[in-house]
Amino acid sequence: MSEPVSALAKPSYQRFAAAFVQWFDSDHTPDGPEKMRAEPDRVDWPRCIPFIILHAGCLGVIWVGWSPFAVGLTFALYVVRMFAVTGIYHRYFSHRTYSTSRGGQFFLALWGATAVQRGALWWAYHHRHHHQHSDDPEDAHSPHVHGFWWSHIGWITSRRNFPTDYSKVKDLAKFPELVLLNRFDTVIPILLAVAIIGAGQLLAHYAPGLHTSGAQLLVWGFFVSTTALFHGTSCINSMAHLMGRRRFKTGDDSRNSFILAIICLGEGWHNNHHRYMHCTRQGFYWWEIDLTYYGLKALSWTGLISNLKPVPAAILAEAAHADHHATIAAAAHAAHTHPEFSPLKKVFPTAAAIAVATATAAQATMSKNADELATRKDVASLMHDSAKQNPPVGSQAS
Repeated sequence: MSEPVSALAKPSYQRFAAAFVQWFDSDHTPDGPEKMRAEPDRVDWPRCIPFIILHAGCLGVIWVGWSPFAVGLTFALYVVRMFAVTGIYHRYFSHRTYSTSRGGQFFLALWGATAVQRGALWWAYHHRHHHQHSDDPEDAHSPHVHGFWWSHIGWITSRRNFPTDYSKVKDLAKFPELVLLNRFDTVIPILLAVAIIGAGQLLAHYAPGLHTSGAQLLVWGFFVSTTALFHGTSCINSMAHLMGRRRFKTGDDSRNSFILAIICLGEGWHNNHHRYMHCTRQGFYWWEIDLTYYGLKALSWTGLISNLKPVPAAILAEAAHADHHATIAAAAHAAHTHPEFSPLKKVFPTAAAIAVATATAAQATMSKNADELATRKDVASLMHDSAKQNPPVGSQAS
């Protein structure tokens, strides 16, 4: 009996036909999912067609024009669906950082599917795999291993990353309704696009003062909003391991970035998340803006979700310790590289850091006395060393 022909050796029309069916049935794998996952990383051009259509659809603004309502809808759908990715696909399905009922879980999966980022189980499987192999060769979208563009968009076009490994999401795969949504993941986006067109047509008829139409809302509310949403979330893969600061010494190069936190509703506190992925919030402190967490907190008041997992006190204590020593190290570096600065000038940023560290330590229920003593000792040592190196003007004998 002859061996089956590999996917790469098959005629191109057969591979295209399989890819076309997979647009509507993502579990369609004629050679089996294991064979697909064993293929080498490469761009599969039939898989690029949906992305080309999505981006090309944005050019429709040339013909449909714009209106304040259309632009407002674009922004609203961006925020609502970014929350679906960050608060639902990520913090619920990937990490189970809060609880909900089975009915609530199905509703959340429907909401998440509107983001046009595949099914909840596929998303959770890949994200859990990312945490297991972050910035290692097995990480499908590490910018350090594969480069920026592959981590941003290329990895999604590879056939090996297409199938869902249900064995890695057994806690979710036991629900047939979730498997069904995951398998036919294009149904909800298609229904969303149809609903947007219908809403635009109704508004054109009943509210002509809005100066919109079905075609205009489709271009702005679906194509523009979805494209921006895709690139926004992809920035976490491609940029959150490249830009920002590292509070925790994790085994990868994850970083905290305020800019990415704004773009992705709180996901930019990526180093926090990689240090402790099991809590609901990723901005560990009040000054780390985490809009997704605020939304989840509001949802918990409705009863739809519950048991939001907090940041453990031990993690907060570790963060306070790391921030304190980072401040002292930065001040020492400044003293060494800029000896012309007087000790007094160095006290101000250090004092501010002490205040932050003390407030942080209080949240973590740490011992204030021990923290303050250590901090004062470090600052006093720093000032003493700096004063020896830079005596005040007029203190030397003439």
